[in-house]
Amino acid sequence: MSDGKNVQLVEHVLEQGIFASRWILAPVYAGLVVSLFLIMFKFAQKSWAMATHVISISLDDTILGILSLIDLSLMGNLLLMIMFGGYQNFVSKLELRGHEDTPEWISHVGFGDLKLKLMGSIVAISAIELLKGFMSIESASDRTLGWGVGIHMTFVISALFLAIMDALMAKVRHVK
Repeated sequence: MSDGKNVQLVEHVLEQGIFASRWILAPVYAGLVVSLFLIMFKFAQKSWAMATHVISISLDDTILGILSLIDLSLMGNLLLMIMFGGYQNFVSKLELRGHEDTPEWISHVGFGDLKLKLMGSIVAISAIELLKGFMSIESASDRTLGWGVGIHMTFVISALFLAIMDALMAKVRHVK
């Protein structure tokens, strides 16, 4: 065997190994499924606590509890997007064989789409946390609320810049 063929063989084996390494992420996505169960458990726990104390808690506490439930549902949605999109983009295509409940976006979500969906969810979660802070304004310090607004605005601006960059990249790809 010539040196050229040896180099090609080594290169081929290396490339196949690098490509196969994507499967290292599969257990990470399986772990996120476990995290989804944890969110479901916390949702049920919070719902039960609210239901068993509905008569004795104030309207503000009820609203704060509902906001916490919404926060958990958004976190679950975020996990699903990461699991589906990440697995589909980085590990392997999901073979769902036209399952009737397949979300429409799964088949065409790219890494850019995933980033925008993630940022949108993070902004929504941040907004709910900020709203919860303002709902209990009497117990929150100005510093805490100021940091909350600052962090939320950082997420909003980051999401806006990410969307602008994605739109510019789409135009560049379209021109080519």
